[in-house]
Amino acid sequence: MRFPVKIDKDPESSYGVTVPDLPGCFSGGDTLDEALAMAEEAIVGHVETLLIDGQPVPEQRSLQAHQADPGFADGVSALVDVDMTKLSGKAVRINVTMPARILAIADEAAAREGESRSGLLANAVLHYASHQTADR
Repeated sequence: MRFPVKIDKDPESSYGVTVPDLPGCFSGGDTLDEALAMAEEAIVGHVETLLIDGQPVPEQRSLQAHQADPGFADGVSALVDVDMTKLSGKAVRINVTMPARILAIADEAAAREGESRSGLLANAVLHYASHQTADR
């Protein structure tokens, strides 16, 4: 899952990273690479806390939508790729049956997103479950 982030840097400070789709989620680092790596950790921790608390994961807006927001304009924007399957703990092999057409759609989506089939399905379940919790 890719999360849009805003990166700020004052001349005499470290890099600061905020995740506008996850209110209260922020991170930083002395280098840009470190700040982005720390942002990935912050996102995983934030989403994990939401899921543990039974809270929905907020809907993500596109990077373009954030760039059109005046509050996002004064920093540098980036996408942080987060493997949401890290939240599930130990991987367990399962056997799933589905129509070949749906499997082909899943494989195309996984390739487009740079994910494995398993990663795509795990992310889809997490997304679905978080929205079902929000609707209750």
